[in-house]
Parts: sequence; C-alpha cells; structure tokens
Amino acid sequence: MHTDSDVAAAMTREPATREAIAAAIRDDVLDGKLQPGDRLPEPMLAERFGVSRVPVREALSQLQSEGFVNLERYKGATVSGASRADAIELMQVRRGLEVFGARLAAERSGGEFAAELRLVIESGTQAERLKHHDQVPPLVLRFHTLMAEASGNHELARTLEHTLRRIAWVFDRDVESRADGCWRDHTAIAGAVLDGSPFQAGYLMDEHVKKDEDLVRRLIK
Repeated sequence: MHTDSDVAAAMTREPATREAIAAAIRDDVLDGKLQPGDRLPEPMLAERFGVSRVPVREALSQLQSEGFVNLERYKGATVSGASRADAIELMQVRRGLEVFGARLAAERSGGEFAAELRLVIESGTQAERLKHHDQVPPLVLRFHTLMAEASGNHELARTLEHTLRRIAWVFDRDVESRADGCWRDHTAIAGAVLDGSPFQAGYLMDEHVKKDEDLVRRLIK
C-alpha cells in the first residue's frame, strides 16, 4: 500500500474544477499510480490542486459513483478494490464498441490508418511466431485502439480506450495475449476491414471478443 506521500506524488496540478480533479485521480487509478486501499485525504488533494475542499469532495463523490473510490464516515476516501466480476460487464461493453467500430472501419477500408494496420498485423504475427511474448501485449492494445481510430468515430475511440484501461485495472492482467489464435483472428479482421467488408469485419470481431469474454469467465471462477 502506498503512503500519503506516494499518493501526493501521483497527483498533478489541474484546473480547479470537479471534472478535472476527478479525471486526474481516475487516470492515476487506471494507470496503477494509485492502488486499492490508498488514502485520498481531502486536505492533501485540495492543496495539491490549489482548490478548496468543495470541488475535491465533489470529485470524490463522482468517483465513488463510478466505482473508483470508497467513502466512509470518519475514515474518508480510499481507492476501491474492483471486483473481477466487473470485468464481465466491461467485456460486454467492449464487445459492442468493437463490433460496431470494426464495421465502421470496414466502410472506410481502414481510411488513413490502413498502412499502420497492416504494419501492426505484420509485427504481431512475427512476435507470435518468434515467441517474443513481451512484444505481444502492446501490439494487441494497439490493434484494438487502431481499429477504433480507423472507424472515424472519435467518441467511440475514446470510450473504447477508457473501457480497455478499466478492464486492465479490474482484471490486472493481459487477457487477450493469452488467448489461442489471437493474431490469426487479428489478421482475418484486418483483412475484412481492408477489403471493405463491414458485415464480415463485424462478425469476425464479435467472434474474437467472445473468446476473450469466455476466457475471462473461466479465469475468474
């Protein structure tokens, strides 16, 4: 567990608004700078962000509603520990976003991201073949964020990135790089996108994400 000084060091100055304070703390939780059980004292946060306790209290209340913070009378705020069962709901959200995103990306045949998509597929396939396991997780993440960017829908891309970060936070391990046939699936999905086949791209992405969902269900039993 981190000390109060560790928590303070994780914070960065942001504009004095509830939303900005909540966003900074949320990012620190998702990035692992703040761990479950870490205390979030209002006076320290107020000093760090250069605000009164009111926007800090409002930000903590917002984060409590999102599941990132626990608020207890006399004890104050602490970073919550997420249930791994939450990963199931997050995976379902991810599935909807990714299937729709793949269809949109295929309608544009990958757009300006087509060349990078080909490069990521080639790099991932090579890393898997050569058993360079440390290279796989970042390439997996880039494949999925790239697919969302290729959709041309910026809100979808932002929402998916946030969802993937929450899945990593809740589950605390890379799921997809453990799945069999990961890059075979990626290659097929990318092919459908680059060929401009929305139905096929959506179908393949749906089947792909369902495998990850099934893996999560097995691992959290």
